[in-house]
Amino acid sequence: MFSKASKTTQTTNKSGSHGTEKKGGLSVINADLRVTGDLISESDVQVDGSVNGDIRTRTLTIGQSGEVRGEIVADKIRICGTVIGQVRAKDVSLSDTARMIGDILHESLSIEPGAHIEGHCRRIESAADEGGLTVIQAGQVVAANVKKENK
Repeated sequence: MFSKASKTTQTTNKSGSHGTEKKGGLSVINADLRVTGDLISESDVQVDGSVNGDIRTRTLTIGQSGEVRGEIVADKIRICGTVIGQVRAKDVSLSDTARMIGDILHESLSIEPGAHIEGHCRRIESAADEGGLTVIQAGQVVAANVKKENK
């Protein structure tokens, strides 16, 4: 049952070759959890609790009981709860229970009847393709396609 010798196991992927599992999955912040600080994830995130900080992820879902206070940057965002802060994503979707206070920068935006929005909605082109960023201060675009200097 217990031994000093380690047992090794190998996993195979669908093609039959040996390898490691794909990174990712779903990280969930439950309704009874309150997080203070920034969240950075390469996988999907679902917020049913409260986050006071910025979120950077691939796909974000904010449940009806979820609340985020901070900037959100993602590829895809589905908002069913409350967001107070700027949202920047390729695809943004607001459900009928969404409460959004802040600007939305998007390539694609869908808003269901009943959603509450206080802020500006602006369509942006994909700056990632050009390697640039858009700088926004106080709701105004200060600079677009700012390239990061390589030192």
